[in-house]
Parts: sequence; structure tokens; C-alpha cells
Amino acid sequence: MTEDTTDAGADTFGPGCSAIPTSGDGSFNGMATAPVASAASANPLLKTLVAAVTKAGLVDTLNSADALTVFAPTDDAFAKIPAKTLNAVLADKATLTKILTHHVIAGQLSPEELAGEHETLAGDTITVEGSGEEFTVAGDDASVLCGNIPTANATVYVVDTVLMPS
Repeated sequence: MTEDTTDAGADTFGPGCSAIPTSGDGSFNGMATAPVASAASANPLLKTLVAAVTKAGLVDTLNSADALTVFAPTDDAFAKIPAKTLNAVLADKATLTKILTHHVIAGQLSPEELAGEHETLAGDTITVEGSGEEFTVAGDDASVLCGNIPTANATVYVVDTVLMPS
């Protein structure tokens, strides 16, 4: 089992990767075998994101998609948003859906393909800057904490800030 965990996490990078569990469903190995929304639900860093995706009704959409790249904000990223604002967004399905789909790109991007401008599922664009193991999402000052996490149908980049559509 240790060998599988090492294999699934072998190409991940970033200081936040050490916070990913080493075994179980939320580990790199566990997440690699599940579709992206299910994989995220097992990760203890992404509880608020999973609650938001569930509230927006996007679980099946994300789990059934062929190939995605997902920028997944941590619970700490959501905590930066004032509670009143966050609660208002969670209560507004249209706004919540636009914000969440702004975090998703069609196609699975490797770190070598990550830098550049990408169209999101919300129909707008995000610009990713950086190279190697240092990436930020321009305009949002979001840093990738742990990148290149494989799931059954997506590549996940855990970020420290919720990305806001323009």
C-alpha cells in the first residue's frame, strides 16, 4: 500500500502536500481512484469546498466529466471571506455555481501546461503564472499549495484563496 501511495503522490508538489493524509480515501492514493468531487470529499482540507459544490448541485457534473483541472480552495481560503458574505453566496445558487465553475478548466493540465490563460467552465478566463513548483493565479493572489494531485477524472491544484470571477 505504501508503494501505491508513493506512486499516486510521486508527481505532486508544494508545501501544502504534507497536509494530505498519508493513507485512506483522502490520501493521494485514495483520491487517485475516485472522481474529483468524491475525491475532494475525502480530503480534510476541502470540507467547505465540498459543502459548496454539494449545495450548488455540481457533484454529479464534476464526477461525470471526462477530464478536468480543478483549483480547489482550502477551508482556510474560504475562512478569509467574511462569514456574512460567504453565507450569502452559499444561499445564492446562481452566484455560487459561477464562482465554483470559475475554479474548473476543461482538460487535465500538467504543471508544464499550467502557466497561461485558460477558459473556465464559467465561461471566463483565469491566468496562471509561474513554473516548476511555484504557481499563482493572477488577479486573485492565489498560490498553489499542493499541485498535480491525480483523481480518476481530474488533476487538482489546491489553492490558498477562493478565485473570484470578474
